[in-house]
Amino acid sequence: LLTAAVYAADVDVTSNITTDTTWTSDNVYHLSGFITVNGAALTIEPGTVIKAAAGTGTDATALIVSQTATINAVGFASAPIIFTAEGDPMDGSWGPDEGSTWGGLIILGNAPLNSDRNKESWAEGATITDTVEGIPTFLSESSRVFGGTDPEDNSGSLSYVSIRFGGSALAEDAEINGLTLGGVGRGTQIDHIEVFANSDDSIEFFGGTVDVKYAV
Repeated sequence: LLTAAVYAADVDVTSNITTDTTWTSDNVYHLSGFITVNGAALTIEPGTVIKAAAGTGTDATALIVSQTATINAVGFASAPIIFTAEGDPMDGSWGPDEGSTWGGLIILGNAPLNSDRNKESWAEGATITDTVEGIPTFLSESSRVFGGTDPEDNSGSLSYVSIRFGGSALAEDAEINGLTLGGVGRGTQIDHIEVFANSDDSIEFFGGTVDVKYAV
């Protein structure tokens, strides 16, 4: 009888991602703070677990895929990609009351908007942009702005992804959704998405043209 064991390594992610990066299923990735993917592609293998540190306000944790970046997180039904809270024991013992522990996943694209949350007046034909509510202003503008003129814009792929226990408050009446889609274009593939125990909306669309299928 031959037996073997593979032990996952713990990888701390505390700074922005600015070069093409792959997260593999033989590791557990621990996010802390606002992590932005800028000018790069983040690829996440099937079965990978990403755990996010607890926090609120400017101390919250969120993963932001900027307008200049893509995320390619494609799992399988038998090996989903899981975003969850750092404290989640992943044994089924945490329930809906554990929501709002961390922030969530934010994807920002270059597809058109028809308005902005500040209800500013726009000249006919002008390009409308907006910023994500509550994201701290100490982050670069590229970490907050979305919207543009390309309905076919491609922010990557999300498939068989589970996002759990998010929605921490950034400010009064400003929480992060489980999955925030800001100006995301129809070139982006998003399907088979589960959001569990998020204290704000599970998925929220701000403009854009993306099609989402099989969302729970």
